[in-house]
Amino acid sequence: MENCIFCKVVKGEIPSEKIGESENFIAIPDINPKVKNHTLIISKKHFVNILDMPSVLGDELISLVKKVALNFKSDFNVVVNNGKNAGQVVFHFHLHLLPRKKGDGFRMAV
Repeated sequence: MENCIFCKVVKGEIPSEKIGESENFIAIPDINPKVKNHTLIISKKHFVNILDMPSVLGDELISLVKKVALNFKSDFNVVVNNGKNAGQVVFHFHLHLLPRKKGDGFRMAV
């Protein structure tokens, strides 16, 4: 996708620090973190959301989530916003890893 910011990150057109990587996903710091070490895991191929992504990538995605989250040494949230009404802003599959600490001040609406 020509104007997709995450496609540009994956291609290296927009610089970012890679925290983790697998064959089909990269993990980078969120540029607008809600908590310390807020991380995005982004698909290297352009999928609009998790429903667009092939299910066969699920194990690889979970493996990278676990690898990155183990570095947090804390509790964490995994958040996927699917669609505009669910808060998705960039329409390229990504999930948020949010390390949590007691009293961090971040609240999620459920």
